[in-house]
Amino acid sequence: MKVALDVSAVPARVAGAGRYIVELARRLPSHESTTLVTRRDDGDRWRSLSPDALVAPLVPSGRAERLVYEAWRLGQSRVAREADVWHSPHYTMPRRCAAPTVVTIHDLTFFTNPDWHERSKVLFFRRAISYSAAHARVLVCVSEFTARQLDEVVPVHAHVVVAPLGVDLEAFSLQGANDETIFQRHGLAIDVPYVFFLGTVEPRKGLDVLVEAFTYLAEVDDTLELWIAGQAGWAMEEFDEALLRHPGASRIRRLGFVDEELVAPLLRRARVVAYPSRGEGFGLPVLEALACGALVVTTADTVMAEVGSHAVSLAVAGDPAALAGALSRDLALSVDQRAQRSRVARARAEEFSWEYSLAQHLEAYELAREG
Repeated sequence: MKVALDVSAVPARVAGAGRYIVELARRLPSHESTTLVTRRDDGDRWRSLSPDALVAPLVPSGRAERLVYEAWRLGQSRVAREADVWHSPHYTMPRRCAAPTVVTIHDLTFFTNPDWHERSKVLFFRRAISYSAAHARVLVCVSEFTARQLDEVVPVHAHVVVAPLGVDLEAFSLQGANDETIFQRHGLAIDVPYVFFLGTVEPRKGLDVLVEAFTYLAEVDDTLELWIAGQAGWAMEEFDEALLRHPGASRIRRLGFVDEELVAPLLRRARVVAYPSRGEGFGLPVLEALACGALVVTTADTVMAEVGSHAVSLAVAGDPAALAGALSRDLALSVDQRAQRSRVARARAEEFSWEYSLAQHLEAYELAREG
């Protein structure tokens, strides 16, 4: 089978949905003939990431030009005409595509919680999701949670295959022989106790709640720090100002976007990983933290609670006191209790794999090709 995978939406700094697309692009060529459709200036990166794939640098680099090209020209390209299946892994799809199309739906928050996004993106992605639901041959949802929401928001849609995201159990491991060296290389002290957040810094991630919760924690433990890693998103001006005014501002560290080599050590060495997001399609940082054996506190009644299951602690969304309480309880665990929780976390993470996710994608491709 010839599969064309559109990777043109993945930015240079890979996170979230971009990580999913990269992992799929790395593995798919081992199973099917794969062409990666890239931006015109981005072919070399993808040749390095997925050396067994063909690379077709067709798409303009500017966002507006890229979206117009995808909608009206990409579906009639030579790559599309020669493909058995076209996979658009980020909500959108070409109009009049020459190949049967599979589209990945990550979450439905553009419908359910539009205030979490920029207005222009809400309008665009609502239209894109509605179009894909009606015109794709098969939809891939990254979690059962997203699939249920899709049924509620767009009741009439194409056939759905659920393909949960995975985790690299070697890269995200319980032990890291070089953690201290990696910390030193990035100017970090390995002996500092810290609560850790990883993710894009944007309103829905609950960082306002986490920083307020840290006020309680900092009063109890004057050595504890809060480390926040992730690239800047949007509408965080008030959050930035609140950090400057925070009584424990000197103990809150903004790391920005961190190198890939640093992610697992940061998760592994954290006293607790906090992921208080108000809502996601999957919440990959939770799974990666569990694979590292980290204690994780996340949000109740979300997909992260489903992914973490019995291996995570939960707090009500938007409640700083509840989050502080959950974090405090995990911070207070004994060495033996932490070790037990770490084993439970790792065992939960081992229930997920990119290999299983890929198998579900291959099923989606077959269904799309068969019609």
